[in-house]
Amino acid sequence: ARLEQVHKGMGEMNALAADVGDLKRLLANVRTRGTWGEVQLGALLEQILVPEQFARNVEVVAGSGERVEFAIRLPGHDPASPVWLPIDAKFPREDYERLGAARDAGDAAAAASAERQLDARLRQEAKTIRGKYVAPPATTDFALLFLPTEGLYAEAVRRPGLLDDLQRNHRVVVAGPSTLAAILSSLQMGFRTLAIEQRSSEVWQLLGAVKTEFGRFGDVLARTREQIERAASTIGSAETRSRAIERRLREVESLPESDSRRLLGGEDAGGER
Repeated sequence: ARLEQVHKGMGEMNALAADVGDLKRLLANVRTRGTWGEVQLGALLEQILVPEQFARNVEVVAGSGERVEFAIRLPGHDPASPVWLPIDAKFPREDYERLGAARDAGDAAAAASAERQLDARLRQEAKTIRGKYVAPPATTDFALLFLPTEGLYAEAVRRPGLLDDLQRNHRVVVAGPSTLAAILSSLQMGFRTLAIEQRSSEVWQLLGAVKTEFGRFGDVLARTREQIERAASTIGSAETRSRAIERRLREVESLPESDSRRLLGGEDAGGER
């Protein structure tokens, strides 16, 4: 029974190893790795921005034929011509794996060599992005290089002066998943502030219209008050006349009952109408 359990466990481990091998072969394909990084990038953009704020496969430089994976649509001087912020995803898996293997083996020389190779690869990618996609005023004067794993981004940060050099010399900002999410959140807040500024003129016009209508309402209210005051004065005059009539009526002596009946059409003294 124990041997059967061990045999079953070995079978499950073999199946798991086969799945890992399939994943390794999948990621070994350059196109597939690029697609995976693009999917990661697209997921982040869809989570934070609205569809109108970014686009896929954008030819940011008209007529160049070069299309960046994603670009954020920023407002320009002409509403019909936005300014694009290019974002390109890169996944140098081989360089990263060589670095990890050398560190696991405790080979300091191989680790240093792998670090230099990764450094050179990132610099080359940044140079390519700068040459293809950074072309003000059609684009911003910088682009974003997205590394789809936090471990790979940590290695880039660990290289002394690498990120500063890429930003200063190639106008490329390197970002991992968390860093890109923070950048996109900041851009989203900027979009909201800009929307408020653009709508502020409409709000001002609305307030002006409300002020005009309120002034007209004040005039109508003043005329209504005058009419009410005149009606109150008329009612007061009627009340004064009513009291005067009442005083005169009190001065009138009461008629005898027979005369009252005769005047009012009642029965006379003989019982006839």
